[in-house]
Amino acid sequence: MGPIQSARSGRKRAPMAEINVTPLVDVMLVLLIIFMVTAPLLVAGVPINLPDSRAKALDQGDKPVQVSLDADGKLFVDEAEISAADLPARLAEIAAKGGAQGPQVYLRADRGLDYGEVMRVMGEINRAGLNRVALVTTEGTER
Repeated sequence: MGPIQSARSGRKRAPMAEINVTPLVDVMLVLLIIFMVTAPLLVAGVPINLPDSRAKALDQGDKPVQVSLDADGKLFVDEAEISAADLPARLAEIAAKGGAQGPQVYLRADRGLDYGEVMRVMGEINRAGLNRVALVTTEGTER
């Protein structure tokens, strides 16, 4: 781009020195939308088909410990797979770090699992001294 010449006189005008910010705003809005759509997808750890419930969500203070049972019966403590034999030791370690009342424990179990298996894990959590246990469900509708 050169200087703009006037048709009336032989004088030269100064070049136009403005920056067009419209493309920058467009790109930033597209990036914002992409991040807003993808951020909720990054939250889930162990994929589990949770049962529905009409209960309201719990207030959350500190980060809770998540114990998960997937459809195959594999155990996870905070997204790290653990064997059933190692579960009592790991829960005792968590209870020792938690202080007097212990940390909040969220038990997530696949809806297709046997009730006895879920109760066995819940018994191990209670035996370790972790009494603040919540069962995680998805917010369902009336049937």
